[in-house]
Amino acid sequence: MNLTLERDAFLAALERLSKVVEKRTTIPILANVKMVARKGGIELRGSDLDMEIATTIAGEIEALGETTFPHAIARDYARKLPAGAKVALKLTGDRLAISSGRSRVSVPVLPAEDFPNFAAAGGDFHMVDIPASDLLTLLDRVSFCISTEETRYYLNGIYLHVVTVEGGALKLRGVATDGHRLGLHDVAVPELPAALPGVIVPRKAVEEMARLLKPLGEEKVSVTVRATTLVLVAGVTTMSTKLVDGTFPDYERVVPRGNPHMARLAADELASAVDRVAAVCSDKSRAVRFHLEDGKLTLSVKNPDAGDASDELEAEYAAAPLTIGFNGRYVLDMLGAQPGKAVAMAFADPGSPCLITPEGASGSLFVIMPMRV
Repeated sequence: MNLTLERDAFLAALERLSKVVEKRTTIPILANVKMVARKGGIELRGSDLDMEIATTIAGEIEALGETTFPHAIARDYARKLPAGAKVALKLTGDRLAISSGRSRVSVPVLPAEDFPNFAAAGGDFHMVDIPASDLLTLLDRVSFCISTEETRYYLNGIYLHVVTVEGGALKLRGVATDGHRLGLHDVAVPELPAALPGVIVPRKAVEEMARLLKPLGEEKVSVTVRATTLVLVAGVTTMSTKLVDGTFPDYERVVPRGNPHMARLAADELASAVDRVAAVCSDKSRAVRFHLEDGKLTLSVKNPDAGDASDELEAEYAAAPLTIGFNGRYVLDMLGAQPGKAVAMAFADPGSPCLITPEGASGSLFVIMPMRV
């Protein structure tokens, strides 16, 4: 194998693989990148056995071939080369020479045939084409609700599935919950297959999908779902991931319907006020007391060790006075995930979950469980 490519393209490709290549592993080849130089172009591939990312770059190929080389050394070397430089890679025996101008490093390689083959499971598959921005919005709106509790592994991801909304239209829905809060977002997808199976995309894969989608804007990407795997084709990069093997709970049961007490609040004012009073919250509870009465919301925190705090802001609220507690961090996370200028909060009583719908963010809703204050 002998080829020459642009330093910037080489570095960008290595950066795209950086989250999936294992840095500390008992399997040495997982710290390597597989490079294949074929007539169609140059492909780089990384894997951690649960997820794989493959990306292609252009270059001048003098001799075809394939090998694997240490990701960390190659990325560090490429980072330190000047922008616009040419990089030559030449395989000789069990060493790969990476050079640019008068600079050169030589790294050991491992056989390409030993690199794990992330083959998609057989069976039926369903493909969805969707603008990158729409899929990114879905992930961003709900990903903060993904549970980090490993014992409830079926909550460690986003549940993607097809739903029939009012009027009979099909939409792609993403849901995430950690048992204390829930985020839900629907997006319209042309030619959405009704038979698309519901799948749980793991947290790490969600983070990688968001990273790959961000620079693509309105460009369309392809999502293929199989029995145990999901494949995202985004530009020149393909990401494959194993799915969470579990059953997502019936989330519809915890989404309140018909909460009678409604309050409308400016999102930025609410976020600022919660952030201020949370300065004296204890690290354990982070409980913020919400007291609603005619035309205003009063936020307060009492911490015997750190002091007291209160704040007041205007609210469109005309029901009976209501006092309820929430985890301040959960409220801030929710407000940070939605772009609307205002939010509507629907309450039943101090012990029931609150339904929050952002204005100007169609298709989203959030549920937060109350706390004792």
